[in-house]
Amino acid sequence: MTRLGKYPAGLTSLFLVEMWERFSYYGMRAILVLYLVDVVANGGLGLATADAVAIYGIYTASAYILALPGGWIADRFWGSRRAITVGAVIIIIGHILLAFAGSSAGLFLVGLACIAIGTGLLKPNISSMVGELYDKDDIGGRDAGFSFFYMGINIGAILGGFIAGYLGEKWGWHWGFGAAAIAMTLGLVNFIYAGKNSLRGLGGAPQPHHHPDSGTARFDHLTTVILCGAAVLVIGGMMMAGWLDLSSATGIAGAMGVLIVTVAVGFFLNIYFAGDLTPAEKRRMIVLAVLFVAAAVFWSRFEQAGSSLSIFAADLTDRQLGSFEVPASWFQNLNPAFIVLLTPLFAAFWLTAQKRKWEISVFVKFGLALILVGLGFWLLVPAARMAAGGAKVSFLFLTGTFLIHTCAELLLSPVGLSTFSRLAPQRFTSQMMGFWFVASSLGSLMAGLLATGMDTSSPTSLPHLFDRLFWGSVIPGVLLILAARPLTRWALGGSEHLPAEEVKH
Repeated sequence: MTRLGKYPAGLTSLFLVEMWERFSYYGMRAILVLYLVDVVANGGLGLATADAVAIYGIYTASAYILALPGGWIADRFWGSRRAITVGAVIIIIGHILLAFAGSSAGLFLVGLACIAIGTGLLKPNISSMVGELYDKDDIGGRDAGFSFFYMGINIGAILGGFIAGYLGEKWGWHWGFGAAAIAMTLGLVNFIYAGKNSLRGLGGAPQPHHHPDSGTARFDHLTTVILCGAAVLVIGGMMMAGWLDLSSATGIAGAMGVLIVTVAVGFFLNIYFAGDLTPAEKRRMIVLAVLFVAAAVFWSRFEQAGSSLSIFAADLTDRQLGSFEVPASWFQNLNPAFIVLLTPLFAAFWLTAQKRKWEISVFVKFGLALILVGLGFWLLVPAARMAAGGAKVSFLFLTGTFLIHTCAELLLSPVGLSTFSRLAPQRFTSQMMGFWFVASSLGSLMAGLLATGMDTSSPTSLPHLFDRLFWGSVIPGVLLILAARPLTRWALGGSEHLPAEEVKH
């Protein structure tokens, strides 16, 4: 334990690595679209806004969906530590390429691809290493640890947005991308140092998996081939039928949704049927599938922050503070700021709940998160009605929404990381962490579809939009809470505590 109290020594090191990685990711992301649409004379690429937004969507979706092969490489060959190290190096190379890309589209695309690949290697595996710090049965400690780790993500997001964003806009795009490269380098140096100290012995190469017999091995391999072939046939058939358009950036972005769903379903079925799982592990996989769907619904609402709520802030919110007009983009910093403020409270609660033997089902936590994210939009319904009358509304409405959404996020995201790292079959832990991040990717795409009805030039539609977002969150949230007890009894034997022989990591 560290002097931070009830956290393992290695958690602080992983916190810092994740903080610097998220600095680089969110710092670069903050200026990416601005760089893409800026004129060539200013060092940008001069793209149309539609193409720039599509490239942004493809990149963010790719970074998360690549977490699946990133987890597979760690589980099968490298182990988490080597995957993180290689991923960090590739990310650094990608940011350096962006810093020197200027108006070279080719160099820019190679750099962006490097960052997506590196993120896919790093993101699921660093979460897996956090899970390795805890025994499987330490539910409260694990939830608290992931909450603390999650705070690092948001501190990095705040610093990256402010520093890299400022440098990129005021000094030049290459300065912003360069700052992201330096941040990731700091994270890599910290990780290498921690590997010789607080993280010694963690994240090593996996033990080879041997099938029970030759017949099982043939069945597993055949199942994998059939599922991969089916995925290719589905996507190929849709392309031939003209349902997928790959001739433009916008069309490719639309196809990403089909790809994500196909890959997610195929990946899950492959592990379920060809992973040599025990009956208990298969039931836990069903639990993780339910949580995956709930998380995708949650992120489709939560990610409205970058679409409908961003437009609401820019066009319909009174942002005047005396003689100063608050930039609309600053509202995006409310969420990470609230994360930093509230995380110690949530972490302390999880530890207290475990000490007092309060068993709060993960289904209840996710259900409450869905209800809260819906309530955040319900708060905006009266504000939308005021805006429909032609008046700009107080910024306190959006502030309240972001506060409620942050509480919902802390009930779902760190708890989801904790639960996936604990309930996943041991040899598939990193891959299942990648599967968790795919839910975020799918939810982000769904968020864009849900926001298509946002028309700030005619705000009379806003109350209906926010009502739909409210009910579409609250109803599944209530259903999940009602299903918590029967699901826990069927899939987990009535308790989330694992059998004694599986407790030690």
